[in-house]
Amino acid sequence: ILNGIDDDVWDPARDPHLVAPYTASTLDRRRANRRALQGDFGLPQSDTAFLLGVVSRLTDQKGIDLILGALRHAPADWQCVILGSGDPTFEHAVRELAAARPEHVACHIAYDTRLSHRLFAAVDAFLMPSRFEPCGLSQLYSQRYGAVPIVRRTGGLADSVQDLDAPRPTGVVFDPPTVDALWAALGRAATLLPNKRKWRAVMRNGMQADHSWTHSAREYLALYRALKP
Repeated sequence: ILNGIDDDVWDPARDPHLVAPYTASTLDRRRANRRALQGDFGLPQSDTAFLLGVVSRLTDQKGIDLILGALRHAPADWQCVILGSGDPTFEHAVRELAAARPEHVACHIAYDTRLSHRLFAAVDAFLMPSRFEPCGLSQLYSQRYGAVPIVRRTGGLADSVQDLDAPRPTGVVFDPPTVDALWAALGRAATLLPNKRKWRAVMRNGMQADHSWTHSAREYLALYRALKP
């Protein structure tokens, strides 16, 4: 049974942290949030860059080394915003990459609730290549906000994100915990992105999925009732 999210706090239609609240039927309003996030992080204003986001503890478990490895070779028309803190070695590596590629990678080494909401509401895709993940919450937040998750097929990520090949896709799923596998997943996403109709279908599928605690609570009740003698 998956974790649930508070769908009142995590609601892009009523989120006070956003420049432009929106719904699955008003996705064009995300453009204002995108520009606001680029401004927050000092990235060039661009409506066409493939904008990626990371909100995470910066640890080996979360696959931060895979993200850094992929971003070092990312094309000039990609941007990535990284928000989080953790292992000092990874914090240093993130800062170094942002300094080396200031027009493409930006970071804030801390956890910031306001910025996390603004990030989910702005990015095209959300990176979560965890080595293991009992459930995870960030991939649920990203789907709720229409940020297409790119995740490794493990634990709760495998249970909550449906790959592009699925009948009702909500993200991109890959298997080996390697830079090459993440890079291939990013390539699949970047190839689909220009097809606005198909990309938005994936966004809407995620936004319409029920990952609320109400849904999880019903599953727990059903389990308890099944176990009752």
